[in-house]
Amino acid sequence: MPSTSSVVSGVAGRYAAALFELAEEQKNLDDIAADAASIRALLSESADLRRLVASPVIGREEQGQAIAAVLEKADISELTRNFVGVVAKNRRLFALDDMCVAYRDLLSSRRGEMTAEVISAQPLTDDQRASLEKELRTAMGSKVTLDAVVDQSLLGGMVVKVGSRMVDSSLKTKLQRLELSLKGAA
Repeated sequence: MPSTSSVVSGVAGRYAAALFELAEEQKNLDDIAADAASIRALLSESADLRRLVASPVIGREEQGQAIAAVLEKADISELTRNFVGVVAKNRRLFALDDMCVAYRDLLSSRRGEMTAEVISAQPLTDDQRASLEKELRTAMGSKVTLDAVVDQSLLGGMVVKVGSRMVDSSLKTKLQRLELSLKGAA
């Protein structure tokens, strides 16, 4: 098993490692992973929440109270809420999304899994997710967990990133390549 420090680094990595250790002590790894996914979803869905966590103008107390209220309403576990409270107190909320990703990466590494970031123009159906997971498992030789994100600017297709590998079959990229080739031919 890789050491925690080899999987994550930086501010987000250190905080995620601390959360991981606490969750492991409480035998709560999966619940905290679900909390981290919920927090990421909240951040991606709300521009106001993203502004709140990124703002250097809002005081640490106000940020802490606001994020605590949001997390309580979202039914996030007490351990995660306490963790985010410490993050807010230390003025590190700007890295909250990265902390959630680092936590997920730590858990995946512990389980011998890989995480694939999938960016698509529309949300993936359950059949598409299952098919993509199966193909990636075959290609990578290990279980692959999908982290699906929607980016409507892709127009169609998807971008799949696993580790340092990336496959971009988006319509947006294909159109950009066509535009470049037409400019080169002129």
